[in-house]
Parts: sequence; C-alpha cells; structure tokens
Amino acid sequence: MAQFDHPSQIPPSDAIEPDHSLHASTDNWFEYGIRVYPHHTDYMGVVWHGTYIHWLEEARIEYLRSLGLDYSELVALGCDLPVVDLSLRYHSPLRLGNDAIIRTRMNEMSGVRMHWDYQVQSLDRETKYLTAQVTLVAVDREQGKIMRSLPPTVKDILVKLQN
Repeated sequence: MAQFDHPSQIPPSDAIEPDHSLHASTDNWFEYGIRVYPHHTDYMGVVWHGTYIHWLEEARIEYLRSLGLDYSELVALGCDLPVVDLSLRYHSPLRLGNDAIIRTRMNEMSGVRMHWDYQVQSLDRETKYLTAQVTLVAVDREQGKIMRSLPPTVKDILVKLQN
C-alpha cells in the first residue's frame, strides 16, 4: 500500500483499479468477470459461440456457490440440473483480450424448473455482447428422471433468490 505525505499525492479516483471480484448485487443479479483468451476465440479473434455456454454455466455455478450451494453438494444429494432449454442472442462481438461481466439471475422457479437470465456486458456497461435465457430442471442422478421436488436445502437457497 502506497503512503502519501500530502493529499495532493493521492491519485485521482479514476486511477484506482476497480475490484471485479465475485459478488451478488442488490437486484439479485450476480456478476462474474471474464477475460477473453485465445482458446475462447475463432480464427478471427472473435469469441466462439460455444464459449458463451461455458461462461453462462460458470457464472450460474459461482452464483449458487456464493449463496452456500456448492455444485458438488448438489451431486452428493443425488440431484443434477441439466439444461432443457437455451436461447442466446448475440448483440456485439466480444474479442480476444476483452474483459467483460456476465450478469445472471434466476428470474423464476416453478416446481423443479428454474429459468435463468443472462447478460454479457463490457466492464463499463456500455456494450451488450449477449443476452440469454436458460431453463434447468432437477433430475434424480440415479434414476435419470425428473424429480418431484427439490432437496430441501437446495429449495431453501433457490427460494432466497426469488425474494
């Protein structure tokens, strides 16, 4: 930490690096920072479409983890949350070397079906790269069938997202 002898030596606030660590915002959006590396792109340096799907899942899993639900615990309970519906809308190309924020929230839960919204934006929020909707359904891992209800600990955490 730098020490400053005089107030005029303090750097301006726009020189301070923002902290892009994981956090949930007050409007139930969770923000997950990403950086575009070469393996995320096609030969033109534009993010390959399949990369977004990985990022959406990472953001969702980190959101749940931040609320106290580790995905490995979900698996240990015999529950899986496969994607049953996926919709992506590309707005602007995200390119090699760019940083971005993936915002996610669960907008609705009906029984064992969960509907999630996503926005991929520039750090300054000026550019929208992608919007998406994903629907998950709880499945019993052993039987491979849709569950009648969520395990109580999982349901309690997901209900918090809706409040």
